[in-house]
Amino acid sequence: MEILERLSEELGIKLSQIEAAVNLLDEGNTIPFIARYRKEVTGSLDDEQLRALSDRLNYLRGLEKRKEEVYNAIFEQGKMTPEIEEALKEAKILAEVEDIYRPYKQKKKTRASVARERGLTPLAELLMEQADKYDADLTVLAEGYINEEKGVETAKAALAGAMDIIAEDISDDADYRRDIRALTYEHAFLSAKQAKDEDSVYAMYYDYNEKIKVVPSHRVLAINRGEKEEFLKVSVDISKDIPLNYLLSKVVKAPKSPAFLYVVSAMVDSYDRLIAPSIEREIRSDLFDVASEGAIKLFSQNLKNLLMQAPIKGKTVLGLDPGYRTGCKLAVVDKTGKVLDTAVIYPTKPHEKTEQAKKIVKNLVTKYNVDIVSIGNGTASKESEIFVAETLKEIGIGTKYIVTSEAGASVYSASKLGAEEFPDFDVTQRSAVSIARRIQDPLAELVKIDPKSIGVGQYQHDMKEARLDEALSGVVEECVNAVGVDVNTASYSLLEHIAGINATSAKNIVKYREENGEFKKRSEIKKVPRIGAKAFEQCAGFLRVSGSDEIFDNTGIHPESYEKATLLLGKFGYTKKDITIQGLKGLRKAADLYGMDKLCAELAIGEPTVIDILSELEKPGRDIRDDLPMPELHSDILDISDLSVGMVLNGVVRNVIDFGAFVDIGVHQDGLVHVSEICKKFIKHPSEMLSVGDQVKVKIKSLDIAKKRIGLTMKDV
Repeated sequence: MEILERLSEELGIKLSQIEAAVNLLDEGNTIPFIARYRKEVTGSLDDEQLRALSDRLNYLRGLEKRKEEVYNAIFEQGKMTPEIEEALKEAKILAEVEDIYRPYKQKKKTRASVARERGLTPLAELLMEQADKYDADLTVLAEGYINEEKGVETAKAALAGAMDIIAEDISDDADYRRDIRALTYEHAFLSAKQAKDEDSVYAMYYDYNEKIKVVPSHRVLAINRGEKEEFLKVSVDISKDIPLNYLLSKVVKAPKSPAFLYVVSAMVDSYDRLIAPSIEREIRSDLFDVASEGAIKLFSQNLKNLLMQAPIKGKTVLGLDPGYRTGCKLAVVDKTGKVLDTAVIYPTKPHEKTEQAKKIVKNLVTKYNVDIVSIGNGTASKESEIFVAETLKEIGIGTKYIVTSEAGASVYSASKLGAEEFPDFDVTQRSAVSIARRIQDPLAELVKIDPKSIGVGQYQHDMKEARLDEALSGVVEECVNAVGVDVNTASYSLLEHIAGINATSAKNIVKYREENGEFKKRSEIKKVPRIGAKAFEQCAGFLRVSGSDEIFDNTGIHPESYEKATLLLGKFGYTKKDITIQGLKGLRKAADLYGMDKLCAELAIGEPTVIDILSELEKPGRDIRDDLPMPELHSDILDISDLSVGMVLNGVVRNVIDFGAFVDIGVHQDGLVHVSEICKKFIKHPSEMLSVGDQVKVKIKSLDIAKKRIGLTMKDV
């Protein structure tokens, strides 16, 4: 119960909602299913809230498990006390649990363990008593511990061994470590110095010093990478007086005791040799973990916005993968994404077969009535864009072009999935197909690519891979389920992200479809191997069957609610036969007039489910992305040399990072809007105002054509 209460407090969610959500998760329900079809139970917790809850639940359960392991380990040693038990109970993070366990953990051989083996523990205890009854010269006392057989040959050696024991005992004290960690967080600086006598992208950190508690996450990640690449030497710096004065107040009992200097010497040694390096490692690790979580959160937001961009539906597209020596690869795909034709042209250096290339493009555009040319934004993109703009102008039939991010296209092309999909194509031809398809349906195409290769993150290659994969997989799952998929056309790479379906069952669905023809109704999905009752419950609402005799099969209404949906229709004088592709307009308004409370009571279902059913009946088979702004298409070319300071342009946000956003303004190089140039009011982070895919108006603030740097502002535009 304590875990649930803590979750409620930390996440700001009612305890009853937490209990309900945890029960549903423990029963094996997926997050998309809970968020969409169990709103009454959880009080309408959404995907993001449920993922945060699930992540934190796993951490806290892991914490409790570790507490239990530590308790048992200390208990088995016969050293458990009420104080230790209470400390374990109160521990809030894993670091505190490990601090408590530290003195009882089986250690490798240390200076202190050697001293203990030599029988010097009693001497250490006598020193720590700090009594004044001993002679000022403690070597006389220490002489009683000389034992040549055990390696203690002198009184000085005995005192040194005793101080080693004291140093380790101080270092192992959980309270001391907790407080020194807190003091270090409060007062220490993260420092970086130049490690190589050469220039680098890390030059700004060659003499860097900033308080740990205010270091932005992106700086932590940049400094870590600079250290990893051996351009920087990094340290956590704190005035030693702060932790030593703290230890002095805790350790020293009698400043006039003959043992004073020995205890203080051991205390300083404990801090310098044992505590400080350990605390520095912990703090550097914590800084990285916090920065990573921030970067992962930002990456997830960017990925979600990219995946949920509006598709350009019903258009025949010519995809162009630019290149120099190997030429530009072309692929024409029809309105459904089927490949109609491919070709290779050489309009760029070193070949410059421009006229021949124009002839091929003109033939493809007119033969297949191409609506849009999608140009990848990689190598030779600018030259290809100039060529396409000129060629389309000569054709003069209104075909437009768009420069498309080709991030990850080469990864897909060389992947096993790419080879399975197009076994007879080479990798560049597959890239051209991907570049064409990703404007027709960004979600369906981009799910084929490892999210880390899509190019909307920062320092993603420095993250903990398992944690990053987990977070990004959750985003992909959320997006795919929010949109839903047609079970008769979706690839297995899309299907495997549907709630309740894994890679094996996704392939089984495609195999069943190939062997038995299209699915005629949702319930037929249960015939697919590995799709049992539980899996069907989780996936059914997200799978559409457009040709089904059951009209609800092409909506987001779950089969468990078909009967209720039919009854709801009857309340307003409709039957399922009245539902057309245009939907039943005004149904929600009619429900409000009827009385929502009354309607819910008569149908015996909650308001969230009623509202969802009404929305589906008003727009059956709707795509939630259709309400988003469409990508901007071009008919003319713009070069960086055409730009000037003060020019106002339309752009599209390509990436949001901690210190700003990169905006595509139609030239090969994206411009940067620094966080301070996004708006007049103060904002902590660019994501407060901007998202990947946003169409924005920007003004050129600075221009460095030689370095291809474009500084943009959104103020006063």
